[in-house]
Amino acid sequence: MALEIEDKFDVPRDFATPGFDGVRGCAEAVDQVPEKLVAVYFDTADLRLAARGITLRRRRGGHDAGWHLKLPKAKGVRNEVTHPLTRSAKIVPRRLSDLVLALTRGEPLIPVAELETVRKVISLRDADGRRLLEVADDNVKGTVLATAFGEDKHVERWREIEAELTGGDEALLKRVGKALRKAGATTAGTQSKLARLLGDRVPVPVLSEPQEGTAGAVVVDYLRSQLTALLAQDPRVRQVEEDAVHQMRVACRRLRSALQSFSDVISETTGIQEELRWIAGVLGEARDLEVIRDRFARTLEELDADLVAGPIRARLGEDLERREGEALARATEAMKGERYFALLDRLDTMVAKPPLTPLAAKKAETTLAKVADKSWRRVVKKYDLAQAIEDAAQRETAMHDVRKAAKRARYTAESLKPLLGDQASCLAKRAKLVQETLGLYLDGVVAQGILLEETGRAREAGEDTFTYGLLLGLERTAAERSREAFPEVWDEIVGKVVPAAR
Repeated sequence: MALEIEDKFDVPRDFATPGFDGVRGCAEAVDQVPEKLVAVYFDTADLRLAARGITLRRRRGGHDAGWHLKLPKAKGVRNEVTHPLTRSAKIVPRRLSDLVLALTRGEPLIPVAELETVRKVISLRDADGRRLLEVADDNVKGTVLATAFGEDKHVERWREIEAELTGGDEALLKRVGKALRKAGATTAGTQSKLARLLGDRVPVPVLSEPQEGTAGAVVVDYLRSQLTALLAQDPRVRQVEEDAVHQMRVACRRLRSALQSFSDVISETTGIQEELRWIAGVLGEARDLEVIRDRFARTLEELDADLVAGPIRARLGEDLERREGEALARATEAMKGERYFALLDRLDTMVAKPPLTPLAAKKAETTLAKVADKSWRRVVKKYDLAQAIEDAAQRETAMHDVRKAAKRARYTAESLKPLLGDQASCLAKRAKLVQETLGLYLDGVVAQGILLEETGRAREAGEDTFTYGLLLGLERTAAERSREAFPEVWDEIVGKVVPAAR
């Protein structure tokens, strides 16, 4: 993916483009040879991509001819995925169509519009001839493809200017923008040429908005933000980008935790919670192997060389990486299925028309402070129940429930930071400490299980297993130390907790 940093401007057809030689930071402005670009845009028949600010096109002409998928990133910045031109002009390459599956959900991608652009480019350069910024002056003919919408052919013509950084800094972009505005340009009224052409054909979601300041408004706003995060990470997971699986899994967990904690505010979500648990678990297999692989690599790096026997680095590195890749393949396959699409449909419906309870109309601060307090008291209750269990194995299982309750309390408190401020921050920190301290023990148990599996494979292959035993001992010692230290950590945490509300 490439990042574009650009500003767009609307100009009249007779606009006189200013000279840029006098712009500070620019030594010369070089006119490029004009070029003609023809782009066909693809979307579902109901314009699901356009509704999310996403463009998918096949462009002929210019230096970047090919397929382009632009995904919203932030204000003025977009993620762009490119693919070489294919022989077919009507079939979207599988690599790109897969990246928008979370939005298309299996609906076919068809041509919906065509843009013919005559582009004149001015290249701004420094004293060494290095390209800093390009000003593209576009005369555009846009055609809405009638077959996509069952209407008569529609054609529009207009002119616009785009300033895009190619090596300079954002200060230069601002100075160029100022020069364009002084000459009569205005900030573009639409995000893209396609948005301008399609206009009100693009569907606008009808949302049920709870009254501002109510518990319902706070909860729904948070749920929408986490659904947005989930959808943003979906193409990154499919692209196997760094930390994407982790971030998408966290979004799923935060959504599920919110639905659990705020069940008195938003109801009828049990089925959605179960499906979020499913997809988080599917993602978790790959994520857990990634964490364990990194964990073993660090431990082996810290050992003296004479304590590392046999091909253990390869087995705990390459073998686990292969297993991680297989788990990721299973996750992405699940993300192409009807079960995943059905979950996304249900999430869309839930945030558009949330099934709110009468409590949702109550004042946010008072109502949700009680929820935060309840989430922490749930952790305390789980801990007390666990400590009352005499059987060690059963008590260990119960302590896993304490950790899960702490994670839920943490997510709940973090979601309420904008509302409750320091109270929520304090609770979130304490819940996180409980979660992470208990997590050290759980991570050690998981690591021991994988080490035993790999030890068996190494023994069958006739390899030296000395280092495996050493690692098992280290993991067991660290896990036990964490478990033994937890009661003291707990007493300190509980002694400092101030309930959010009573």
